[in-house]
Amino acid sequence: MSGAPDIICEKRGAAGLVILNRPQALNALNLTMVRGLASALDRWAVDPGIRNVVVMGAGDKAFCAGGDIRALHDLGRTGAHEEALAFWREEYELNIRIKTYPKPYIALVDGIVMGGGVGVSLHGSHRVAGDKYVFAMPEVGIGFFPDVGATYALPRLHGRMGEYLALTGARIKAADAVALGLATAYVPSERMEALRDDLLKGEAPADAISRHNANAGLPPLRNDETLIEDAFGQDTIGGIFKTLERLARESRFAADTLAIMRTKSPTSLAIAHEQMHIGLSLDFFAAMNMEFRIVSRIIGGHDFYEGVRAVIIDKDQKPVWSPARIEEVKPQEIAAYFAALPGGELRGH
Repeated sequence: MSGAPDIICEKRGAAGLVILNRPQALNALNLTMVRGLASALDRWAVDPGIRNVVVMGAGDKAFCAGGDIRALHDLGRTGAHEEALAFWREEYELNIRIKTYPKPYIALVDGIVMGGGVGVSLHGSHRVAGDKYVFAMPEVGIGFFPDVGATYALPRLHGRMGEYLALTGARIKAADAVALGLATAYVPSERMEALRDDLLKGEAPADAISRHNANAGLPPLRNDETLIEDAFGQDTIGGIFKTLERLARESRFAADTLAIMRTKSPTSLAIAHEQMHIGLSLDFFAAMNMEFRIVSRIIGGHDFYEGVRAVIIDKDQKPVWSPARIEEVKPQEIAAYFAALPGGELRGH
């Protein structure tokens, strides 16, 4: 695989087929892949022979487990902030392209989909979950924040599920994803290849998917929906912690959720909570522009580098956050992450 391209974009039948092709890295996105997909989408948008765009991940483990965070960490550590920001800028502009794409964009997700992988799947017209589907936005655990359009998408989920997913990094499978609308359909893994083939022939996605789809089953999160609504509906991050502390006396789910959140970056939690609060009032472009403002500040901070060190590099799972406690996070410091950028923001639609 060493000589294989990181992304394959080719016309196949009546469709454009995209294969994210770094299975050894769980198909993590790099700038080459972002640019390759963006270029292909531009070509296919004006090609009358292309009816569908079909996106898949190589290998049997992941659709795409996120951006190449280790590489971005290393760039930032050496002070190459502009080079790192070039990735995020082009990635976010690609997310906007996918959201506004004029043709059916179908992501066949039969494996891990996290972070940047969510950005190249969730905003398309169709997201099909297979048996191995696992969704998460785990960024608060590495001192980062839920980006790639999470500001727009998560607050629009039923109840307070978006806040729960953003602030815990919880992993969910196909049944919950379909119930929440993160996936538009569930297709068993053994039928995924046949679905792909029908889409490559140019069949309308709704027709092809309806022929192959199945019942994903009962969504497990429904059992804790009321508790999630109560805890994550609080106006402040401190209020969420206090509510979970109260509920944890009688609920194992609340106790486990509280324990998980206490391991996350307090700064990241506060940023994510603010994102969820204001995201409903933003259109997609404004949400992406705001995320670019946030990442432009995070790359100059402490917690992102410490989180990547603890989770990805040294793997000691013992990050030392600064500040260390949610009570020490100052509102004015969080507000600064959201302020307009003096040096240029995302390009317009």
